[in-house]
Amino acid sequence: MTWETGFSVINLLVLPAWALLVFLPRARITQAAVHSMLYPVILGAIYGTLLVAAMGFGVSDPDAGFTFAGVQALFDHPNGVIIGWSHYLVFDLFVGAWIARDAQRLEIAHWQTIPCMLGSFLFGPVGLLLYALLRLIKGKGFSLFET
Repeated sequence: MTWETGFSVINLLVLPAWALLVFLPRARITQAAVHSMLYPVILGAIYGTLLVAAMGFGVSDPDAGFTFAGVQALFDHPNGVIIGWSHYLVFDLFVGAWIARDAQRLEIAHWQTIPCMLGSFLFGPVGLLLYALLRLIKGKGFSLFET
């Protein structure tokens, strides 16, 4: 499998989950597939495998590391790009699923959360920011705690 094919595969893996969140937010399949640990575990396994290949077997730029220059070098190698991208995908989906659950709990209309979830899917933290603003606008407050 080429790096480009691998990149396409991990992108395709998350699309059904996002479609379920947007179009079938309360369906059993959404609960089972998206609100469970299924997606984080699958994407985490991909991430972990690629990370081990990079750190243990040299499948990365030799200058990769945890400094600015090292992270830049990591992303200069195709394996590093997929490692980083899978990291984004799993956390963005996790946030999108939380938005959906939190909105249901707070009785915020689903259609109002769709821009927030799409923002999370496309731009990560932007979707979470939009949802925080939506909560404030809807009078649901902003809290660090779920009640």
